[in-house]
Amino acid sequence: MNPLTVLRDSLYFIQRNLGQVITLCLPLVILEAVLQYVVDDAVGPNASQGYALIVGLLVYPLYTGALIVFLDARSRGESPSNRDVLARALSLWPKFALLAAISTLLIVLGLSMFFIPGIYLTVVLAFSEYNLVLRGQPPLTAIKSSLIMSRGHFWRIFVCILAVMGPLLLLKQLSFSLVPEDTNAVVTVTLGSFNSFLQLFLSVVLFRLFMLISEKSDA
Repeated sequence: MNPLTVLRDSLYFIQRNLGQVITLCLPLVILEAVLQYVVDDAVGPNASQGYALIVGLLVYPLYTGALIVFLDARSRGESPSNRDVLARALSLWPKFALLAAISTLLIVLGLSMFFIPGIYLTVVLAFSEYNLVLRGQPPLTAIKSSLIMSRGHFWRIFVCILAVMGPLLLLKQLSFSLVPEDTNAVVTVTLGSFNSFLQLFLSVVLFRLFMLISEKSDA
């Protein structure tokens, strides 16, 4: 369960399935970026971060849930249509949105407490979404199961998250720093969509890690 092996396997999956991941998730990622731009434009730059959270809760569960359903199907050798995958993700939306809200609030609260608790919660809650989507667990049970699954694997999960999100967050910061603050809507939405889509790679990495840890636990 070497992090480098997990990253390599995840890259191999993306290379083989990038086309369907794009058609499945990118339209929803773009929709989220458009909604975010509209909300930011309406409420102004000094508005509460709660608006961004609400937009995320509307769309994030759909494309992330769809990606997890697709990852599970492909890991079993199946080739589901986008329509079937999205229908499954839509049925999971209420529970997924509740889970995302709880997890986000816990992590934000942890980050406000000297930052380290937020990092810890980010790691130990990493498998919550997979427990909800793949095991049908309700939100609180999915969180509890993630806490249990992460025991003994904290640093492995942390390294995988850091290896993906570190470069992507730097890229996001760089991309937005290269454009003026008063840039037009198309550029803003394009950059937001591009960065959000790239961050979906973390879901692929964590899915691979989730499967490996699950197999080890079952054995």
